[in-house]
Amino acid sequence: MVTITTVETLQEAAANGGQGTAFLGGGTLLMRGVNYGDQDVSHIVRLRQPQCLAGVSLEGERVRLGACATMATILRSTDVAFLHAVARAVGGPAIRNMATVGGNVYAPHPYGDLAVALLALDAKLRMSDGSEMELERLLATRDTETRLIESVSAVRPSGDDFRFLKVTRVKPRGASVLSIAAWLPRRAGRISGARIAFGAMAPTPVRAPTVEAALEGASLDQNGIDRALQSVANDLNPPDDSLASGWYRMEVAPVHLKRLLLGQGTR
Repeated sequence: MVTITTVETLQEAAANGGQGTAFLGGGTLLMRGVNYGDQDVSHIVRLRQPQCLAGVSLEGERVRLGACATMATILRSTDVAFLHAVARAVGGPAIRNMATVGGNVYAPHPYGDLAVALLALDAKLRMSDGSEMELERLLATRDTETRLIESVSAVRPSGDDFRFLKVTRVKPRGASVLSIAAWLPRRAGRISGARIAFGAMAPTPVRAPTVEAALEGASLDQNGIDRALQSVANDLNPPDDSLASGWYRMEVAPVHLKRLLLGQGTR
């Protein structure tokens, strides 16, 4: 039997955690599992008023997304227009109306397309105890993390500095064969401080540090990105699943990274 506890604050929700407990955000993945008899979940904790964590606000050169903000909320906000293509890639309208920022960060492979984008955009998390941590760190420890996410802060990129691409077998909104997000700030026409993140290429979204290093000081043309394309295999160890084999994912990753970097078919 699954029991449900409703609380007033995120701090109360975190305090109610423990073995078999899951926090209910949008429920798009959690409730599917429960309805199909997931034995790992015996206790669900929910906020009485989740809309209190559903805002989108500007903070200088960054933007803050509440953990309960949905993909539909993102699509309605002109302040995060750079994330619209990412939000549109998450399921259909019914899913986007429910799927939350916080839930996407915890979504298992091959889901979590928004988390891929946030990782590329230097995301920092405000946790339920008031502390802050980098998204990259949480992704490495999320299976044992007891705190909950209150909000996510990410860079607001300039112009076309941010790019996103998702590859699926089921059109138009299937789960990812792979997804790639790139933040490509430039100085004097050369890349400076690139962040490249891949989804569905590891148990969680991951950065590609060898690719990032190869792009430093490069121009965004075929000659400039060649070394980065050759470096992809150094950073990734994709799994096999029902969508694609790890071998296939590795073979096509440089092809799609090239398309992304050269602005061919990004979305």
